[in-house]
Amino acid sequence: MTQSPIARAYGAARAARDPREQEAEVIRRVTFGLRAALDDTGPARMRAVADNRRLWLAMESALVDPANRLPAAMRAGLVSLGRAVQREMDEPSPDFAFLIEVNEQVATGLLGA
Repeated sequence: MTQSPIARAYGAARAARDPREQEAEVIRRVTFGLRAALDDTGPARMRAVADNRRLWLAMESALVDPANRLPAAMRAGLVSLGRAVQREMDEPSPDFAFLIEVNEQVATGLLGA
């Protein structure tokens, strides 16, 4: 199946983006889900926490990979932070403000702002 010129251009533009910018975008999208679920008590809230959990598990996996080029101390700090986030998400009523703040700080850090 061939892609349309628009789809190819969109794919090329995404591939050309800085990896840190792409990672920050993923974190921002997950954070948007957390914000949207703040006042929800049902499936949207569970979905937002599940998405955030997958994000932090994927980040931890990348951080413990021996090929990761971040300094060891930074990787260890982020793994520790991720485990704090995981513990918060294990609570019966996670503190969404905490989860949102942590995600925003990490996304901002990725962009060097």
